[in-house]
Amino acid sequence: MIDLSRLSTEGQNPRSRNIDELPTLDMLRVINEEDKTIALAVERILPDIARAVDLIASRVSEGGHLFYIGAGTSGRLGILDAVECPPTYGTPPELVQGLIAGGTPAIFRAQEGAEDDPLLAEKDLKEHGFGEEDVLVGIAASGRTPYVIGGLKYARSIGAATISLACTPNPALAEFADISLTPVTGAEVVTGSTRMKAGTAQKMVLNMLSTGTMIKLGKVYGNLMVDVKSSNKKLEERARRIVMEAAGCTREESITALKEAGGSAKLAILLQCTGLDAEAGKRLLEETKGRLAPALRKKI
Repeated sequence: MIDLSRLSTEGQNPRSRNIDELPTLDMLRVINEEDKTIALAVERILPDIARAVDLIASRVSEGGHLFYIGAGTSGRLGILDAVECPPTYGTPPELVQGLIAGGTPAIFRAQEGAEDDPLLAEKDLKEHGFGEEDVLVGIAASGRTPYVIGGLKYARSIGAATISLACTPNPALAEFADISLTPVTGAEVVTGSTRMKAGTAQKMVLNMLSTGTMIKLGKVYGNLMVDVKSSNKKLEERARRIVMEAAGCTREESITALKEAGGSAKLAILLQCTGLDAEAGKRLLEETKGRLAPALRKKI
């Protein structure tokens, strides 16, 4: 028998015991009050998150990749974070990857039994080219999911970096992680429904991991996403606005600079601010490892 009584995410919340009898507005107030506690749970582990960001950024800057692995909601949240990196930061799809127990079908329809197979995680990681230079973030609200533990065990066995993300104290995952991230969110409004508070906390932490890493890799200038991929009309316009804001130029000048830079907002800003041609600008960015601020200082 799986002993769920020790997991805080499975406890019964005294503040929502009669939620089924409340008027709709009062019901929602209960949910909202519980949601207010999530950011505080994440705040308490900020030093650990900072260590995780530094570890990921170090590995990625040396050619490694970031992998998320989870089951159910946790797996879907990892995939959500991963798939947003290419359009936001211009990264190749393989740089940040999300794996879920049960594979692609589990993204759309629950495959609950898949999470109980620890060997399946090793198979999935091997199929996606996971190697010793990479980082694996194992995500499980309960901190005990066999699939995720199996993935962390395999990652550690080959010398890869490991990070665990769970929402209950002293999670089993932590034993197999170099860094344990544990925002303890407590009992859910609906008992055991970890897609709620625990899921929200996980998303907040994953946002920090990927965003913090991309900032440290030079994909943000000020607070502008200068490596945005102009893959649709909205993002094309966003790139123009980014160049206008960073370079202090007109819309027409930004369009011209982006054309010369082959659509790269980062390069367009550098060209607009320095008068360099595209080839010279590219060489300068290579010298500063893609970081725009040092490139601008070096030229100026």
